[in-house]
Amino acid sequence: MKHRIVTAAQMKEIERAGNAHGLPYLQMMENAGLAAYTQLRARLPLGGALLIVCGKGNNGGDGLVMARAAAQDAGAWSSCWPRRPQTPDAMTNYARLEDLPVTKCRDAAALAAQPFDAVVDALYGTGFHGSLRPAGLAACALMNRQRESGAFVLAVDLPSGINTDTGEAAEGAVRADLTVTFDSCKPLHTAPSSAPFCGEIVCADIGIRDEWHPAGLAQL
Repeated sequence: MKHRIVTAAQMKEIERAGNAHGLPYLQMMENAGLAAYTQLRARLPLGGALLIVCGKGNNGGDGLVMARAAAQDAGAWSSCWPRRPQTPDAMTNYARLEDLPVTKCRDAAALAAQPFDAVVDALYGTGFHGSLRPAGLAACALMNRQRESGAFVLAVDLPSGINTDTGEAAEGAVRADLTVTFDSCKPLHTAPSSAPFCGEIVCADIGIRDEWHPAGLAQL
């Protein structure tokens, strides 16, 4: 099956078109988070210990949807390292975690001491560029250490610390076993410098119809 390759800016335009055609951004986030969780559940035994590292933007919002799905999945267990959401849809999904069995923890040392079966990287999305700041570097290091200890790492859209359009990987970028991207692949997924960080790549449908895409997009 062929997939489009789009830049970060093109993906934003595609999402705007979806929203304009009646597929709200919040629903796209829901669809993305559930699609990624479906891929994770196909690989994670029910009841496994799951850590979801969420950033403050919409990539983190996808992770919050996954945390809710895990909490509502009989036998699944999740812990969440959330930065305070700063986008409306991510804030909505943060509020939806209230009263659910999701352990929220911002203590990296406490999380580092605990073994996890799987880790979700929902820290940085397509807007990342440059180098990782200290807090981001610490979060990525935590995820990479968990992977070295045997945890399965799923990256939401892309591994944190990689430039979407150039594939340039910052020092300390996350190495994933599986990357679940949405609607279209991005240049980093095929760039020789960054593809090894992605592991297996799955492009998931989030409800954006073919006719809402610009014509002439490259395909792989």
